[in-house]
Amino acid sequence: MPIITQKFGGTSVADAEKIRQAAARVIETMKNGYQVVVVASARGKQTDQLIADALELNPNPPKREMDQLLSTGEQQTVSLFAMALDAMGCDAISFTGGQIRLMTDSAHTQAKIKSIDAERIHKQLDQGKIVIVAGFQGIDEYGNITTLGRGGSDTSAVALAAALGAEQCEIYTDVDGIYTTDPRIFKDAVKLGQISYDEMLEMASLGAGVMHIRAVGFGKKYDVKIHVRNSAKEIEGTVITHEVPQMEGVVVSGATIQKEMAKIGLVGVANVPGNAAKVFARLAKAKVVVNDIIQTEISPEKANLSFMVGISDSTAAKEAVEEIKDELGRDDIFIREDIAEISVVGVGMRTHYGVAERMFGALAEANINIDSITTSEIRISCVVDKDQAEKALEAVCVAFELDKPPGERAKAD
Repeated sequence: MPIITQKFGGTSVADAEKIRQAAARVIETMKNGYQVVVVASARGKQTDQLIADALELNPNPPKREMDQLLSTGEQQTVSLFAMALDAMGCDAISFTGGQIRLMTDSAHTQAKIKSIDAERIHKQLDQGKIVIVAGFQGIDEYGNITTLGRGGSDTSAVALAAALGAEQCEIYTDVDGIYTTDPRIFKDAVKLGQISYDEMLEMASLGAGVMHIRAVGFGKKYDVKIHVRNSAKEIEGTVITHEVPQMEGVVVSGATIQKEMAKIGLVGVANVPGNAAKVFARLAKAKVVVNDIIQTEISPEKANLSFMVGISDSTAAKEAVEEIKDELGRDDIFIREDIAEISVVGVGMRTHYGVAERMFGALAEANINIDSITTSEIRISCVVDKDQAEKALEAVCVAFELDKPPGERAKAD
């Protein structure tokens, strides 16, 4: 029998009634001829409450102990889920990450999956059981509980689908699927029927919160079809899959907005080999995650270097570069925290021209100044003033007709 993995997020299992609803969906899938492996998150805001409890006792708790604590949220959910299925006449069994030997490295709170032993799950499935696995967690080679960081249950579900050779991985959440942009900001955003892994990876990295980037990366690497669906509605969602030729006919699939960003600039850095390496080595040591990087030569002797970081990393980033400012021969260091980044994403950019012109023209018509621009093969991003960010997003969405399904938009050049 084919296998499907189904992941239910915290809002989908927040209380007893929602767990029953999720269990009923699982049973229906089983009746349709599938073996089902469920991956569940902690209920509602339970993880946030556990973090608050820890910080009340220790403002800097050991990461190993945080993993021990936070893993309990998912363990409660899977046991309750199995009990609900049993009460509904279905044979089920729950496992922790460690019990199925989901092996990770030892990077507590941000562990990466190394391997999964699927034998125990297959054995239970072959006995006709529904298997429920605690998401977000595994164990390292020393038997310590580890957690996978933000979006970890999504990653667990996709990784299990890959290990089990599942037909697809269904991600159940509280939204209908993936939209062309954030419908809370652009009310006319429409749901996408499908999107490529590459487009979803870009959108996830640029602030789209429906899917976590590591889960999408697993899907692409191991060819797992991911279906993002609403747990409360019997409707199709959005399928994340490999790029197909017709996707290139859509120039822009979606737009994103990131508000919690900061830009750090080093002005007049000595234009010599090794200076950029020094900057980013120091940032890495400070564990600062760097986004867009721009370096421009302003003379044979001097260059300007700037980069983007999350607002939570801005203080650490500035302190890191201040520590080596004398080594860089720079004239000044500045930081901007009043910015946002607007991006458009689409695999069609590879084969169509005029995308940049349309985006910049839309921003100009809305009287929005662009601070800086970065691009990839399928993305254009503009930094703008934060107080104009939502206006900028709306202008870009209108320019690329993101209020219409892909098949109804004007044909690209």
